[in-house]
Amino acid sequence: MAKALGLDKFLTLFKIIRENGGIFKSIRILYINDDLKTGVLVGEDKYGNKYFENNMYFFGRNRWVRYSDRVGTNYDASQVSPEWYGWLHYKTDLLPHHDPYRPKYEWMLDHEPNLSGTPKAYMPYSTTAPKIKPWQPPAPK
Repeated sequence: MAKALGLDKFLTLFKIIRENGGIFKSIRILYINDDLKTGVLVGEDKYGNKYFENNMYFFGRNRWVRYSDRVGTNYDASQVSPEWYGWLHYKTDLLPHHDPYRPKYEWMLDHEPNLSGTPKAYMPYSTTAPKIKPWQPPAPK
């Protein structure tokens, strides 16, 4: 009877709000992620990103990342570390801490997010003189 009246949707909503930490935290998560989901926390990377899975959702929407609180709304996909990228995009079903074939050598660098548009972005410089000189207006007399 509850399903016929649609009350199961309200029960699911209350469950999602409870699992996300209450009404105010749920509103914050909804504001940041544009989506409010419930799922099982399967892991966390060293940058503070949390990875969730819920197989009740459609395939392709059942795995997601909740970015670290320290980035706030200034997040992008390059902040997902490579070991979690494969799991998140269904290249493997093994979690990074359960994958025995994942190489880790001392010469491998740590992951860095894309720094374009930030003060730390790479800016090349030229050592040659420019061929075109900008026009300078004559000085007033």
